[in-house]
Amino acid sequence: MAEQVAKTRALVVEDDPNIVDLIRSNLAVRGFDTVVSTDGSRALQLLDTQSPDIVLLDLMLPEVDGFELCRQMRERSGVAIIVVSARGGERDKVTALNMGADDYMTKPFSIEELLARIAATLRRTRPVAASDTQPQVVEIGELRIDLAKEEVFRYGERVHLTPTEFALLRELVTNRGKLLTHAHLLRRVWGRGYETETEYVRVYVRRLRAKLEEDGGPPLILTQPRAGYRLAAD
Repeated sequence: MAEQVAKTRALVVEDDPNIVDLIRSNLAVRGFDTVVSTDGSRALQLLDTQSPDIVLLDLMLPEVDGFELCRQMRERSGVAIIVVSARGGERDKVTALNMGADDYMTKPFSIEELLARIAATLRRTRPVAASDTQPQVVEIGELRIDLAKEEVFRYGERVHLTPTEFALLRELVTNRGKLLTHAHLLRRVWGRGYETETEYVRVYVRRLRAKLEEDGGPPLILTQPRAGYRLAAD
């Protein structure tokens, strides 16, 4: 008997039954397994017990702060998180990204755009094939970056990066010393169609700096104002 391939599982945290039905039916056609929660505590429980590949998270849930729920999910797991919210302000988007969201969509949305963003986000969570022309382990000061195993160590201690954080670090490491524009990083890390979302890069560079740079030490990631970023050459 052929081994059954596990379905990609989505956790939908949403209290609007019409949106739940729309998402669930469209994901089912594409072979997804979908679990649903309408409240925060149940969502955390399902995150632990169901091990979803991706979370679609509404911010406007009853009796729970959606931003805080996003933060708690990120603390517990490296799962891909797309916030899907009626709150369309730039501040809300930046706050969600700071809390660990990988992407942010504003309602109302087209199901085609949601599916495209799910596909793009899941691509970042899948292991990347190693390149024969690049070193698989890169050491920068106290950092040891294993590109093949997608692991980072600082002073010998494992640093936990989300898939999006590691994807951004990989792009910087494999182009060490080169200036990478915002559009280049957005296209390579998030995917086509994200080239204007410069806030995504800013937030995630800040997250990498907080996890990898030494307080008061030389910067690891250098900013070229209004142009982009590069990893320090040495």
